[in-house]
Amino acid sequence: MTILFVLIALAAGAANPLQSGANAQLNRQLAQPVWAGIAVYATGLLGMVLMQLFIRQPLPAAHAIISVRSWAWLGGAISIVSTMAGLMLAHRLGSGVFTGVTLTASLVMSVLLDQFGLVGFAQRSVSPMRLLGCGLMISGAWLISRM
Repeated sequence: MTILFVLIALAAGAANPLQSGANAQLNRQLAQPVWAGIAVYATGLLGMVLMQLFIRQPLPAAHAIISVRSWAWLGGAISIVSTMAGLMLAHRLGSGVFTGVTLTASLVMSVLLDQFGLVGFAQRSVSPMRLLGCGLMISGAWLISRM
């Protein structure tokens, strides 16, 4: 099952630059980043509603909703930062630089979240190999940005 999860994660990662490019093109043509962002989230909501029509998950129980930690509801609001960055910067920086920088920042943040066991992640200590991986990602993003 792990290989399936890795393949799904690979597909999700491959979709990132496609999403950034599509969002940036939408913003370029509308010339209104906030309205482009609203369109991005509206189409995402439509996609989720259509998925629900096929999957048909029941509503979560009231006690489950009430017991969710307050910060766990902020994921959508936090995603506005990356959505707006993609809308306004992906075409200016190019797909390689934009994706390289954002993925590098994601990896470094992920290692920090693991180190301290934050936002629900199990604690996984920083190791020399993890630090080397972060360093290689930083180096790779820098090399890609050198044109």
